[in-house]
Amino acid sequence: MTEVDSDHGFRENEGAGDSVDSVESGKAVNGDDGILNHVDQNKQNGFPEEVKAGEHKQDGASSKSKEHRDKDRDHKHSSSSDKHKSSSSSDKHKHSSSSSKHHSSSSSSKHRDGHSSSSSSHKHGSSSSSSKHREGHSSSSKDKHSSSGHSSSKDKEGDKDKHRSSEKHSSSSSDKHKHSSSSSSKHSSDKPRDKEGENDKHNSSSKKENLDSDKEKERRERKEKERQERKERERKERKEKERQERKEKEQKERESQDKESLSVKKEPISPVKEKSSPVKPKIEPESEDEDDIPLSARLKQETDDIKPVKREKDLKPVKRERVESDDDDEDVPLSARMAQVKKVKKEKPTPTKPSPPSGKKRKAEPQDSDEDEKPLKKKKSKTAAKTTTPTSSPTKKKKGAKEEPQEVWKWWEEEKAEGGVKWTFLEHKGPVFAPEYEPLPDEIKFYYDGKVMRLSEETEEVATFYAKMLDHDYTTKEVFNNNFFKDWRKVMTAEEKEKIKDLKKCNFRDMCEYFKQESEKRKNRSKEEKLKLKEENAAKQEEYGFCIMDGHKEKIGNFRIEPPSLFRGRGEHPKQGMLKRRVQPEDVIINCSKDSKIPEPPKGHKWKKVQFDNEVTWLASWTENIQGQIKYIMLNPSSRLKGEKDWQKYETARRLHKCVDKIRANYQEDWKSKEMRVRQRAVAMYFIDKLALRAGNEKEEGETADTVGCCSLRVEHVSLHNEKDGKSNVVEFDFLGKDSIRYQNAVPVEKRVFKNLQMFMENKAPGDDLFDRLNTTILNKHLQDLMEGLTAKVFRTYNASRTLQEQLDLMTNDDDAVPAKMLSYNRANRAVAILCNHQRAAPKNFSKQMENMMSKIKDKRGQVKEAKKQLKEAKAAFKSEKTQKNKMVYEKKKKAYERLEEQLTKLEVQATDKDENKEIALGTSKLNYLDPRISVAWCKKWEVPIEKVYNKTQREKFRWAIDMATADFRF
Repeated sequence: MTEVDSDHGFRENEGAGDSVDSVESGKAVNGDDGILNHVDQNKQNGFPEEVKAGEHKQDGASSKSKEHRDKDRDHKHSSSSDKHKSSSSSDKHKHSSSSSKHHSSSSSSKHRDGHSSSSSSHKHGSSSSSSKHREGHSSSSKDKHSSSGHSSSKDKEGDKDKHRSSEKHSSSSSDKHKHSSSSSSKHSSDKPRDKEGENDKHNSSSKKENLDSDKEKERRERKEKERQERKERERKERKEKERQERKEKEQKERESQDKESLSVKKEPISPVKEKSSPVKPKIEPESEDEDDIPLSARLKQETDDIKPVKREKDLKPVKRERVESDDDDEDVPLSARMAQVKKVKKEKPTPTKPSPPSGKKRKAEPQDSDEDEKPLKKKKSKTAAKTTTPTSSPTKKKKGAKEEPQEVWKWWEEEKAEGGVKWTFLEHKGPVFAPEYEPLPDEIKFYYDGKVMRLSEETEEVATFYAKMLDHDYTTKEVFNNNFFKDWRKVMTAEEKEKIKDLKKCNFRDMCEYFKQESEKRKNRSKEEKLKLKEENAAKQEEYGFCIMDGHKEKIGNFRIEPPSLFRGRGEHPKQGMLKRRVQPEDVIINCSKDSKIPEPPKGHKWKKVQFDNEVTWLASWTENIQGQIKYIMLNPSSRLKGEKDWQKYETARRLHKCVDKIRANYQEDWKSKEMRVRQRAVAMYFIDKLALRAGNEKEEGETADTVGCCSLRVEHVSLHNEKDGKSNVVEFDFLGKDSIRYQNAVPVEKRVFKNLQMFMENKAPGDDLFDRLNTTILNKHLQDLMEGLTAKVFRTYNASRTLQEQLDLMTNDDDAVPAKMLSYNRANRAVAILCNHQRAAPKNFSKQMENMMSKIKDKRGQVKEAKKQLKEAKAAFKSEKTQKNKMVYEKKKKAYERLEEQLTKLEVQATDKDENKEIALGTSKLNYLDPRISVAWCKKWEVPIEKVYNKTQREKFRWAIDMATADFRF
């Protein structure tokens, strides 16, 4: 219903406006233009004539004194308070004021009838108040009503004509939205004076009707409540359906627009809720029963009635109860509201205006009531608007930002740039340098020849490098110690050089213990300290760990420059123990694009050089002092440049598969060549093809460890056997390969290859080259002539991937469980690792690990045995007595037994896998020599989770393969 009060205009309310016993008077509005005609509705409602006469008794308050008016007002206040309590209990949608001036004309028949009887017996039955006021409607003196009517008219200037039209047709409307004026004296002024005598008659009739009314009011109340609940359910269902449809439509429209939108700071992205926004609807004539009107029409009529409040400052503060709006979220089930909030968080959010506090007055928005269903106007800030996309929940912005998945750049779906251009735009912050040295505490001493000696800062720093490795095997090696002492003396002062002449007299034990304690402290840090350090590293990673390449954010591999330390090398490196100096900005070359922001060097320093070369992929470079090698800062393996390089490498290997038979026939023919260099080249190609040997680059003696490849093999590395272990023409290899990994292998070869090797080794000393007329340059040039892009490494990649494909086809069984399938995969991977000589030393704690695993297997077998016994007992009990309880026990024991059996099988598979791989490194071939599409296709075909094969970092590296490979991919 709609209430009309003299000071505050209209307020929306819903009540039982369809009651057949309504004795409500017509509508009247007072203003400067005069008084509108009153239309009596009692005839339509079927009431006796005497009741109608009593309803509209003429008010004689104009001749009464001020004292009488005050007395009358006090009485009406108490009466209205009682009515308010009754009204609140009968209909939760009715709203009333704490003042006698603010009572709704929409009270139910219960209040109209019941209160009429109470009021009719009052001493002031013939005073300035009509029976209408005694029914619970707001009233005041004639003077006050004239003023309030005028104020109300001003608030509704734009709606005056429509309002008058509504009153003229009020006789045909009996619905819940009927409105009355604050006073009835002017309504009654046009009635004949002789109606004053009918008041007593009306009072008597009211008393008689009160008894019947009391009996009927509960029935009407129940019916009205059921009708309202039914209407509310229908309204909610339709409203929710319409809301969802509109939201989906608007979301599609927003996605088609530009991605950038104005961000609103600290505003929830969930739909706007306006809880208590008092509005002044226009009074519209309605049909006798609102059930006859379609719901969509009623919604449109209600929303169209809302107009902005023009003179809110004139309103007096009153206690207001919540006004229920059609689109309030309380109309929506909780599950639906939560679904909407989740949907908004996932979808691209649209900035919204914040809802005003419910306790504050505000002007109603001149728009449809469904504000949360339409995009609101973006909030304009006083400063320049930032064109950023708002994040998800502002309350958990940081966490949401972390959890939010980053946009994946599917570079493999784009066309590759022609020529050698790697990028068109590159911007980064440069490398992060190692922190400056912090001197040791004064209590940490260095002893020389049993005496305490104070070292200079630079000398002390180098001494700490040795102290940290004091318990390592390196410090027992003579080469390491000699190289260290030689470089250490170079940084000493003249006084220190004079005194420190023998490394054996130096005591680094205090330093060593200090660093052990510091290491333990780092391990035992509190959660707060670890979290703080993690946040600092994350901030550093965010600032320096990414670059912008061609409009995309790419991760950098390692943006930190190595700190100074002692060189270790791999294997028996001749330069181990030498000092790796601290790299300064003056040693670093920066590579970026001309139109980018050039990285700033540390304060007080400058770069060695800044260049703009878009045909290289590195971001920074410097030359290390040990071997004179150039070190680079490159992009992460998951980047576009690295991915393109990997993809190209495996595609080249696949192209080799198409012409490998021709190449093999070619080098087999060359075994019979008259030229020695051709024969040597052909035999070397045979070894590279069949044994996956590396080509072997030439190295300067004394600069690196004595490692060799195919082309650099010496006579001492090869032994020939006409027959060995039942095989003829056996060649036995024994040499140190890359990283000083020993390669030992005895393989039978073709007879012509065996004879050629005998020829190559004739009249040569053990230290002479086996292929003295061949080097890697000659070999690679010949390979390029055979196929574009072909190198010795392509052969190695091809044979590794081909071996994996064949082994997977051979070993995988469709009936196996996932653990058994993974065992087959690892065995296929191990065959590749053996082919490529990817060996490793068994871990130091391997024996202990195996003991623990075997102990677990033993315990699990005992559990399986016990479970099997219990299963048999349960089965026997169920057979003897087939009850529901025995059946449930049997099924429970059966499931427990099967679960334990599965766990035991898994442990046994893990133990077997661990033992087989103790000296084999599977990761190297998996990351560098095996086409990832083979593994991805295998996982998809046999329904093995990709996470079982690749960890998170590896999945990022091979994202392109995971996206493009299908289950039927073949290498």
